[in-house]
Amino acid sequence: MLGSPTAGRHLLDAMLRPTPRARELLPEFRRTGALDLGSVRLRREDGAARITMCRDDCLNAEDERQVDDMETAVDLALLDPGVEVGVVRGGVMTHPRHEGRRVFSAGINLKALHAGQITLTGFLLRRELGYLAKIRGGLRDEDGPWHAPTVQKPWIAAVDTFAIGGGMQLLLVFDHVIAADDAYLSLPAAQEGIVPGVANLRLTRIAGPRLARQVILLGRRIRAIEPEARLLLDEVVEPAAVDGAVEDAVARLRQPAVAPNRRMLSVGEESPEEFRRYLAEFAVQQALRLYSDDVIGKVGRFGRPGGPPR
Repeated sequence: MLGSPTAGRHLLDAMLRPTPRARELLPEFRRTGALDLGSVRLRREDGAARITMCRDDCLNAEDERQVDDMETAVDLALLDPGVEVGVVRGGVMTHPRHEGRRVFSAGINLKALHAGQITLTGFLLRRELGYLAKIRGGLRDEDGPWHAPTVQKPWIAAVDTFAIGGGMQLLLVFDHVIAADDAYLSLPAAQEGIVPGVANLRLTRIAGPRLARQVILLGRRIRAIEPEARLLLDEVVEPAAVDGAVEDAVARLRQPAVAPNRRMLSVGEESPEEFRRYLAEFAVQQALRLYSDDVIGKVGRFGRPGGPPR
């Protein structure tokens, strides 16, 4: 379907619509300004929807449950007229190695992958066509005005500790990325045997082909204090200063002209047709890789008792 210009574009548009779960929860969120979705908490404060990923059992490694919660939270942030800016950050962890610290994301949940609970359509494609696409390109609103068929708002990401795999992929769709100076980014998908979503398309454009190959093919880890990190991060501050940097960014991105200008930036950066063509090939390659023998062997250690947290 994605290979067809007509059907594929229709699918992309359909996936930008709000989920039934979000529509059902919208009145409560507008009334209370806070929701606990399970793996994600959502709070509205000072015009910003603050989405906190809180899977402390797995360092925010994503599974299908968290993808559903994230898409619901993003939908609510875009649907609520009281929200002008979205903020995504990891919650405080209880894992012994990172106890008391925030963690952005450990990427795909390899335990769930080993257990057969990560599917091509329910996780890998839904994630790209759903909440990532909505952060980047907005929510399709059938009741919206003719001049703005999608509801778009600026988005901020705050990275504490690390953004691995899908966590780093997520940063590529944000308007402003803040990181603690002891954080790092990595995309180990090739080492794990899979394709890192749309990162192969976006990282090349953002950071250049050489750095993209080092990160994706060779697993290069980029620390926030490295010069190359400036291609991916807008602000690098001391860990204690992340809160203040987020509030400053919220104030700047609430300006009235920000939303229309980000809309035009998105038009020039990545067309729907380019996105569709990439996803058509991605669906084939990822389907071939997802349950291959080498991938199953690599993720097997995560399914053993006492194995790594993700």
